[in-house]
Amino acid sequence: MTALISILVLIFIFVAIWQMVKIFDLTQTGKSTENNQIANDNDNKVNGYLMIGFLIFIYAITIVCIAKYGDLPLLSNSASEHGPSVDRLMIISLLVIFFVQTVTQFLLHYFAFKYRGQKGRKALFFADNNKLEAIWTIIPVIVLAGLIIQGLFTWTSIMNVDEEADPMVVELYAQQFNWKARYAGADNALGKANVRLIDLDKANILGVDESDPNAQDDVIVTELHLPVGKPVLFKMRSQDVLHSAYMPHFRAQMNCVPGMITQFSFTPTKTTAEMREVPEIKDKVANINKIRTENSKELIANGEEALEPYEFDYLLLCNKICGTSHYNMQMKIIVETQEEFDAWMKEQKQFKNSLNL
Repeated sequence: MTALISILVLIFIFVAIWQMVKIFDLTQTGKSTENNQIANDNDNKVNGYLMIGFLIFIYAITIVCIAKYGDLPLLSNSASEHGPSVDRLMIISLLVIFFVQTVTQFLLHYFAFKYRGQKGRKALFFADNNKLEAIWTIIPVIVLAGLIIQGLFTWTSIMNVDEEADPMVVELYAQQFNWKARYAGADNALGKANVRLIDLDKANILGVDESDPNAQDDVIVTELHLPVGKPVLFKMRSQDVLHSAYMPHFRAQMNCVPGMITQFSFTPTKTTAEMREVPEIKDKVANINKIRTENSKELIANGEEALEPYEFDYLLLCNKICGTSHYNMQMKIIVETQEEFDAWMKEQKQFKNSLNL
């Protein structure tokens, strides 16, 4: 498939260069017309049919790509309360874009065919048409306004944190090229922190204020655990450059900006175990493991270790190109029951007990 795409790209590049050379020749006014070619009716007819052929081609390749490579099931596998509203907005946007693209491409290529140059035919010129201009201005305004308004309502509903729900407060700390999470502890209040307070000798890697009473029961981890059905309010910081906390299955993304605190909130609705049983996820895992098995055969033949089987996990990723190891900046997220979360939390060290004093 890669070879076919490469060949098609080369062909299109050649055709584009060839067409540009022809256009250049036609623009050489005032010079000898010996080499200049004037398109005749047959040329225009051929170009018209080629436009229709290309129209059929782009429709066909669009359908094939959506069917073969489109990951549309992902739009139904959200794992947060606000996920369905985000997916609904995305689906509406995709449908609008697909409809507009389909209609405009058809009109563009069909008109190029229907109104191709013919001997004796003269094009009608008019400077403007107020009715047409009103139509193609008002319709996009209405459609885009509807999308924007729905998007604003969706965004507002996501960003307005319900304090009465008593969300669990967790800090996500970004640094080149890893993540740390800091839980607020039993008091649900994060201790103050500043990068100037980082002290590696004491293992104070996040710059937490050791004198702040709220910081004493904070818990710093490298693997994020979340209880299902519990609202979580994330406070985000960056130690060095601009990062972006991206949790795709929770439809959550927020920039982590050096020198300031940003936030995002959501409620997980599916445990990791439940998501692993979703048919689309199981199919994707099976396909990945099939590829890993094939690759492992080559590794074993070369005396190397085989790849371990892949298992689905939620991930926290960095969605900003933050440096050379940006691609590998991720943290595992485990969504579990409240009982499992409480048992895991009891095993973690509190900040006051983790310092090297």
